[in-house]
Amino acid sequence: MRVTVLDDYQRAFEPTEAIRRLRQKAEVRILTEKLPSDGAVAEALKGSQAIIPVRERTRFTASLLSALPDLELISQTGNHAYHVDLDAATKRGVVVSLAPGGNSTTELTVGLMLAVMRRIPQSDRSMRRGEWPLVLGYVLKGKTLGILGLGRIGTEVANIARAFGMKVIAWGPTLTSERAAKSDVTFMPLDHVLMTADVVSVHLALSNESRNLLDEKRLRMMKNSAYLVNTARGAIVDEIALTKLLKENAIAGAALDVFVEEPLPGNHPLIALDNVVLTPHLGWPTDLSFEHFAENAVTNILDYMEGKLTRALNPDALTNRRKAH
Repeated sequence: MRVTVLDDYQRAFEPTEAIRRLRQKAEVRILTEKLPSDGAVAEALKGSQAIIPVRERTRFTASLLSALPDLELISQTGNHAYHVDLDAATKRGVVVSLAPGGNSTTELTVGLMLAVMRRIPQSDRSMRRGEWPLVLGYVLKGKTLGILGLGRIGTEVANIARAFGMKVIAWGPTLTSERAAKSDVTFMPLDHVLMTADVVSVHLALSNESRNLLDEKRLRMMKNSAYLVNTARGAIVDEIALTKLLKENAIAGAALDVFVEEPLPGNHPLIALDNVVLTPHLGWPTDLSFEHFAENAVTNILDYMEGKLTRALNPDALTNRRKAH
């Protein structure tokens, strides 16, 4: 079997133990450069029976899938395949299996809290200009953290926050007081979380209900001394409204790892603000994440080679391929 790893810009797959195991059973190529077009992608993947795409860096449209007649399996890294035309893949007999990664967003969330409240990036920039800034930093100890979305990541953030001496409150669309209490967290309605918290940290999945959940009205419920941290999805926060509030100092600051448009345009108004810390979606691309991606993606492929489907989103694809032949 010929396997191609696609879009490994960080060159993180090659040193993994999982790829070494896969090379014992299959021919493996790893593509580390961004390809300029669907045509270039189709040419690069020519002859590949299985591919390992890195997250959603390449969209698998119906037209691209039709240009890959040898493709049998997409072992998709991450927890979703929104960028894959699943109906087209199923009709063409292409199985799509998920390969989850490790959770690295928790650490980044806490790092962003510290960065924005202690003004770490701003101080670094000032010192590189030859300055010695007089900074008043704000500590986590004694503050109240409001978590929106007490899932796996939100719960881990809560655990670390308590170690810093923070009080933790939370809201989620399905969260109950009983479930929050099991994590030693106090449940509150959304508006109360926003009005009470010193730091609001977003850990919700993007859905029709959560899109623009934090609009101007809700953002203005936050205290003017409060900070917003978003490591979930950019579209959950109204960026225009947030920019407006940051300019007015209606909230103390924000730390953002996710944006409505990524990469963030160079002329985006957030870039000019001094009370915001920006990172380029650093939550997932870490050594731990890629080790998990590689291990799970390779397991999908090796199982497939033995006639088993693992974490398949569309098992009917196999039936369609057999009918076609």
